[in-house]
Amino acid sequence: MKLPPYQTFPTIKNHKISLREIENEDINHLIEISYYDGIQAQNLDEATEMQVKITKDYLNGDSIHWCITDNLTNDIVGTCGFYRGFANGQGELGCVLLPKYRGKGFMNAALLLAIDFGLKVMLLERIYAVTTLENKNAVKLLEKLNFIKVRHLEINEIEFELSKS
Repeated sequence: MKLPPYQTFPTIKNHKISLREIENEDINHLIEISYYDGIQAQNLDEATEMQVKITKDYLNGDSIHWCITDNLTNDIVGTCGFYRGFANGQGELGCVLLPKYRGKGFMNAALLLAIDFGLKVMLLERIYAVTTLENKNAVKLLEKLNFIKVRHLEINEIEFELSKS
């Protein structure tokens, strides 16, 4: 397996979006979608502190977190990445879009790039994602991307997986 950290932080692109490293000047644009351990940032200081933790996780080889940008406008539209370590060849895929960019195909494009990177570069055997039952758009997107529902977790959470085999 080829896991983080990498000699150069990977930037990956397709026709619609780019996944790139989050820079300090990006954090102000991401406050409303900044999370760490399920807790949302309330201000710039908290978002910055969370990004420091995310960077530390990356440097420890436990995650990779990208900024999603629109190739046409260079606007930041969200974040995505793999989180919580890579035990047993697995990675948890997570993503968040800024509200005004939802429903425009950005997350589909970002997840396709992240999945390809996870399978071909990181050599993950299994990619999984956890969402709530109420998040119908996430459930629909995961199913569209060939994720299979594998189990219910908490009262309203469900886990999906995409396996290499």
